[in-house]
Amino acid sequence: MTLRHLSVAAAGALLYACSAAPPPQPAGAPGIPRAADGKPDFTGVWAGPGFVHTGDPDTDKPQVRLYTESNMAPIKPGARELLYRPYAKNVLIDDPTAICLPNGLTRQIPSPYAQQWIQTPAQLVVLYEYMHFFRVIPFGAPNRPHAADIEPTYMGDSIAWWDDDTLVIDTVSLKEWMLDAYHPDDGGSRWHSDRMHVVERLRVTDAINAAYEVTIDDAAIFERPWVEKWSMQRKPSWKILENVCEDNNRCIAGNCTPADVQQSASR
Repeated sequence: MTLRHLSVAAAGALLYACSAAPPPQPAGAPGIPRAADGKPDFTGVWAGPGFVHTGDPDTDKPQVRLYTESNMAPIKPGARELLYRPYAKNVLIDDPTAICLPNGLTRQIPSPYAQQWIQTPAQLVVLYEYMHFFRVIPFGAPNRPHAADIEPTYMGDSIAWWDDDTLVIDTVSLKEWMLDAYHPDDGGSRWHSDRMHVVERLRVTDAINAAYEVTIDDAAIFERPWVEKWSMQRKPSWKILENVCEDNNRCIAGNCTPADVQQSASR
């Protein structure tokens, strides 16, 4: 994983430069950056849920986070094997990221890498440092339908809207893939189905912090949706770095030795 080691620089000027004065702050929301339309402005580089947030612009530390089992809804009868995959001694099942396949949306959200958000009135662009994945998310009316003919992908199809000052991102069309970086001591992994539906709700709480609530709704596995509550912290002195998975790929074409698999799982 990449440790954050950048010095405090003038990156804040690049991220927040704007010729117009910011709009007035609503009562009860001091210090929250706002766009020209008055909505909270998420533009900037963030340390997401996969960091230990300290409040300092440079000292957040990476920490791989998992979805909390105690938060999960009951598993449907017969669906436990869809969620928990036993150790197969096959890197394509145990952890496909070891051969540089994407980690997918639900694992990307709590990954310990920086992410850059670019907000316009029409859309939100999220650039992830890890393997340079990205999302282009259009703004529109609340709860509008997704297109009906979308092919499932690793990051899915996302749309966004505002619920007062809360940013809501609704994602469907996710292919069956890993839920998170779960790797118990006795091996195995944790997956979601292709019926996964993710709703992210983000609320800026002050100049640098945001609450990040993720609702997991996988009707093939869980009896009902359930929620994980995390946070993000804006980092004006950071920029996203170049991350090239193939530079550290020890399992070319899936040909891993047992030592390779163990080292990949412990990263």
